Amino acid sequence: MLSYKAPIADIKFLFEDVFNYYDHYQKHPEFEEATPDLVDAIMEECAKFSENELLPLNQSGDEEGCTFNNGAVTTPKGFKEAYQKFVEGGWPSLPHAVEHGGQGLPASLGMVMSEMMGTANWSWAMYPGLSHGAMNTIHTHGTSEQKELYLTRLIEGSWTGTMCLTEPQCGTDLGQVKTKAEPNGDGTYNLTGTKIFISAGEHDLTENIIHIVLARLPGAPAGTKGISLFIVPKMQTDEQGNIGEFNHVSCGSIEHKMGIKGSATAVLNFDNAKGVLIGPENKGLECMFTFMNTARVGTALQGVCAAELAYQNSLIYAKERLSMRSLSGTKSPDKVADPIIVHPDVRKMLMTQKAISEGGRAMIYYTAKLVDEIENAKSEEERKKADNRLGFITPILKAFLTELGQESANHGLQIFGGHGFIKEWGMEQIVRDTRISTLYEGTTGIQALDLLGRKVLMTRGKSLNAFAKEVLIFCKDQSMISNNPHKRQMNKFIWPLSTSVAKWQQYTIRLGLKAKKDRDVIGSASVDFLMYSGYIVMAYFWAQMAQAAYEKLATDVENRDFYRAKIKTAEFYFERLLPRTKSLAVTMMADPKTLMQLDEELLSFF
Repeated sequence: MLSYKAPIADIKFLFEDVFNYYDHYQKHPEFEEATPDLVDAIMEECAKFSENELLPLNQSGDEEGCTFNNGAVTTPKGFKEAYQKFVEGGWPSLPHAVEHGGQGLPASLGMVMSEMMGTANWSWAMYPGLSHGAMNTIHTHGTSEQKELYLTRLIEGSWTGTMCLTEPQCGTDLGQVKTKAEPNGDGTYNLTGTKIFISAGEHDLTENIIHIVLARLPGAPAGTKGISLFIVPKMQTDEQGNIGEFNHVSCGSIEHKMGIKGSATAVLNFDNAKGVLIGPENKGLECMFTFMNTARVGTALQGVCAAELAYQNSLIYAKERLSMRSLSGTKSPDKVADPIIVHPDVRKMLMTQKAISEGGRAMIYYTAKLVDEIENAKSEEERKKADNRLGFITPILKAFLTELGQESANHGLQIFGGHGFIKEWGMEQIVRDTRISTLYEGTTGIQALDLLGRKVLMTRGKSLNAFAKEVLIFCKDQSMISNNPHKRQMNKFIWPLSTSVAKWQQYTIRLGLKAKKDRDVIGSASVDFLMYSGYIVMAYFWAQMAQAAYEKLATDVENRDFYRAKIKTAEFYFERLLPRTKSLAVTMMADPKTLMQLDEELLSFF
């Protein structure tokens, strides 16, 4: 019973009015075909595919799940047929290079496609979604021969890809990887080991699956410095890509999971499986980060997808469900009770969902522009600048948006009340499906350590200050330009935002000084610091959306209620959600001794 309508009006608002995507495209000759007419057509067709093909398989896929039988995995009914339509429609090739069979359209446009498909059916979308990371890794680090053999078929969708990192003895700590790669003397290697938690690691959608695998060469240094990266296909192929013998990559089992049951999470056994090295020896982790950053932004998108799907269905239910009378007077005298949307607490949950989904979408689309700039930079300096900005914001997106996506999903279940706890309505599935997003591709805690430890303190605040400068320039432009017709209306956003950014910088300096005396400060403050950062970053984008809405309302634009709603939602965000930073500031600055003062024995419950 889940409903979904692609939020095309909201997407176009970001594309046209907030981020000026068409000016962005015109700066890159590679994107000359990404005209408004073409982009509109792609959005409309993707919406149809998502709503008509993928949404109907969402709940049925959860109910049926994947089937494992003697190493073979069968996806839920309808998944394979939907994937064939996906390939026939040319969707896999949309954001990839023409020289390898792609359509040469921007990666940012591919993100729009991923959002619509992911909201309609996240489990299904994971199969082609994992391929994007494999494509990016091969495109960045592969040889011309590897690109010709593997990349072209991944782009056309006849093959899919995975990333194989985790092993039974190690998750985040990849320095413990034990999978071995023995050279054969002909440029190939035999890989032996076990990988776990491999999303889309085995399935029946395509004839071949290309695994990107971390492994160790003989005599490699210990830890992360001795890890190399390999391309290992499920089925061996010749140089023309013709399928040959089984390559001894077997699926030992699939996990029985809390959610995303239509997506197979496999245990893969490599038993002298033949592969080829990608990138330099012992530099596999560096190469893998190409894949991991792609995956982390994609996982951040899951938070937005969950918030959007939960919001759309919550809104429909809240308008129809009758319960009690409004505290301020009867609103529907012709009915036995008022719809629950009139109650302030329900409205608060709906507004929170709306603010999260639309604010999160803006954060994702901002980041998508950075990806475009990295992929089409004209100089190494230009590429590095965009890459540094992406590196700073990626852990915030991944952790903050998935945590808020989980919050939004839970609000949806709460709005549905007892019905939310029952399968047929689909709300409990959104909660279950979304829970994994805070875990895979690095837990919230791992992302927080990356942000505070590596991206902020190790750079002495350089990356944070660069972003803060961007925000403060925006604030100055809004408040100092004398002929700005929206100056007075924007003050309610600009002053809280600029003040928050200044405090953000101050707290960062204080944390750095405290961490010099006690390294546990980083671990105790990191998650709160990340969430604190996330609320400020989202406030920046809500302020931009409010500005764009005011500018549209100053014209004779149609659908004026759409833009008024943007401003009202921005007001809600600044009044109800941004103040969460106040309590986060207290907890992130607290002494870590209250966390660490109990001995392990005293933590025992017996």
